Amino acid sequence: MANKTLTIDNKKLSLDISGSGKPIVLFHSLLADSSSFAPLAVDLVKTHQIISLNLPGFEGSDFVGGDLNTIADHIAKAIESLELNEKPIFLGNGYGGFIALITSIRHPNLASRLVLADCGAMFSEPGRAAFKGMSAAAKEKGLGAIADVAMRRLFAPEFQEQNASLVADRKTRFLALDTETFHGACAALSTLDIRDQLSKVTQPVLVLVGELDEATPSAMSVELHAGLPNATLNILPGLAHVPQLQAPAVFMKAISSFINA
Repeated sequence: MANKTLTIDNKKLSLDISGSGKPIVLFHSLLADSSSFAPLAVDLVKTHQIISLNLPGFEGSDFVGGDLNTIADHIAKAIESLELNEKPIFLGNGYGGFIALITSIRHPNLASRLVLADCGAMFSEPGRAAFKGMSAAAKEKGLGAIADVAMRRLFAPEFQEQNASLVADRKTRFLALDTETFHGACAALSTLDIRDQLSKVTQPVLVLVGELDEATPSAMSVELHAGLPNATLNILPGLAHVPQLQAPAVFMKAISSFINA
């Protein structure tokens, strides 16, 4: 796997490129960094060229502000600069799903198709309040004060009990998150509403969501699917907000025919 750092408008963007075949760009979530795709990548790299992004403000990528449109434009410039031999597939999870979706809305000719896992077009009032509450608590007491809440948003309690070491690793990674990045994302997601923009995404989209997702409940994916012109919906039983990390084989099976079409 080759680590690459691009400079876009004087800001660094770090990514890893591996494998060959049809390119697929991975957009990670807010509470789980690019390593959350590592188990899936073991299979994915057999058939695809993988471009795994460290989103702005994460591991080696400079913060460009919290505005999701700015981030999307930054990512679009980076992907264009790679001069890939064909249009890539976008695969986004959580926060990365929102960014992948907004990038496609703003740059409609960039991706060939999209896999959007555990995201949506707008949060409910309780969802918006959760982002404001987490951000406020973290500002007052640090990320450690909300680490358990963050893990609960990633994984259902039963999974946490059965996978203590994985959850401990994710918590450590979460605590290393740049706080400016976290607060910027919380502010952006707490006001997000792109429902009126969904008709601009004409590519095929596979919308996936873990049945037990508390961070972006399945109702958000149902709404997203309904608003997209060319989408399929798959609710994954027993999984939560990061299904590709929780059950990579199940996730791979769910996306396999779509990404190989």
